[in-house]
Amino acid sequence: MNEDEAGRIAGLYRRHAGAWAAARGTAPGVEAGWLARFAALLPAAGTVLGLGCGPGRPVAARLAGLGHAVTGVDSSPEMIAMARAALPDQDWILADMRGLALGRRFDGILAWDSVFHLRHDDQRAMFPVFAADAAPGAVLMFTSGPAHGIAMGTLGGEPLFHASLDPAEYRALLAASGFAVLGHAAEDPECGGHTVWLARRG
Repeated sequence: MNEDEAGRIAGLYRRHAGAWAAARGTAPGVEAGWLARFAALLPAAGTVLGLGCGPGRPVAARLAGLGHAVTGVDSSPEMIAMARAALPDQDWILADMRGLALGRRFDGILAWDSVFHLRHDDQRAMFPVFAADAAPGAVLMFTSGPAHGIAMGTLGGEPLFHASLDPAEYRALLAASGFAVLGHAAEDPECGGHTVWLARRG
């Protein structure tokens, strides 16, 4: 793909933000089990960085409700506006997650259904970002595809880009960035077919 797919996706989520948020709902759905597992590994009143946070609900809202301080990052102004309205006490940042440099370290990093919208090389470049933002012992959870490749979905009737690396490459990238894999499920039937990675920084 010659075009910047991440840029195209930001435009898609801007155009369809309201409909997407309405369809997503305000209560955790298929991700509830993995989200609970992630939250259980956080310290009390931990800090969480949400990459591709969307409208803040349901995921950030659940973490905030557990007493954690959430910093959410999204490239869609419409999504950030909804997140600020829903959770004004949390920190919301309009930014591209690629090359993000906040100068802070977090107890948890969550990239649920976001990193897999990046091209392969951009995904590889995210692992140093994870490492730079992770406090010692930080928990990282993200979703990917089950195997190396590109898949096209739809959002609002428009093409929606997804990409994935090979699982062995994700493991190598995690290890090189100082993360140990705690859990991994490919196309988890209990999570709506999501492929999930859970890791911890050494």
